[in-house]
Amino acid sequence: MKVHLLDGTYELFRHHFGVPKSDRDPADEVAATRGVMWSVLQLLEEGVTHLGVATDHVIESFRNDMWPGYKSSAGVPEELLAQFPLLEEALGTLGVTVFPMVELEADDALAAAAATAAADPRVEQVVIMTPDKDLAQMVLGTRVVQFDRRAKVFTDEDGVKAKYGVLPESIPDWLALVGDSADGFPGLPGWGKTSASAVLARYFHIEEIPEHHFRWDVNVRGASRLAAALNEQRDLALLFRDLATLRSEAKVMADVDELRWQGPAGGLDEMVTRLRAWRFTDRVAALDPR
Repeated sequence: MKVHLLDGTYELFRHHFGVPKSDRDPADEVAATRGVMWSVLQLLEEGVTHLGVATDHVIESFRNDMWPGYKSSAGVPEELLAQFPLLEEALGTLGVTVFPMVELEADDALAAAAATAAADPRVEQVVIMTPDKDLAQMVLGTRVVQFDRRAKVFTDEDGVKAKYGVLPESIPDWLALVGDSADGFPGLPGWGKTSASAVLARYFHIEEIPEHHFRWDVNVRGASRLAAALNEQRDLALLFRDLATLRSEAKVMADVDELRWQGPAGGLDEMVTRLRAWRFTDRVAALDPR
């Protein structure tokens, strides 16, 4: 079997902001949820049998206590925030497993579910459907891969190395040095993608990077400046790495059997009417739960 794990938060944002503002109907307060539901139905129609969707039921998480600039709900449109619980409810009526996260984030749930699925010998492959950089740390050979649905691009371990210049295990360290504007932490001064990739390709993790640049067994432009920045802010770099490290040990499901789609649950007809997703139930009825 193949296990598919969908980033519901990303999908909700994509379906909200993917429509030009001039084309949005301000009175249509469920448009993003409707778009995600059609998108999930398409996955089922394509033959996906085991599916889990992770959402940020509350956008703030434990990471906000660790770093004051970490991403939050500030600035997120109220009409979009209101659709998170609606999406979770709608997916439930479709019979799709949802991980609504509060203390942890949706990305943590995706990582934890991927780890559980990858450990199951019945699973042929785990597909994490999100373009988020931090999920690259969960990629494992060709067994656990990322899939960017919008770009239609699969990324396996070789793809991670080609894209970031480091192994998946070094992605949190890479993000710590480079920064992640989407998550709200800046990285270290002077460190860019090229320098972080070159150094971490050799040393893998921040604590393994020698303090003195002349001991670096790698040719990096401005090495003395980079080493000084790291030495001065090593504790901060380790904090950023902790922010970027996904909690794959979290218990979000017991086993992959929980992800098997077995058809819609109660309330789908009412939800479809609420979402104004006409003909949705007709297409669901045509599916054969596997």
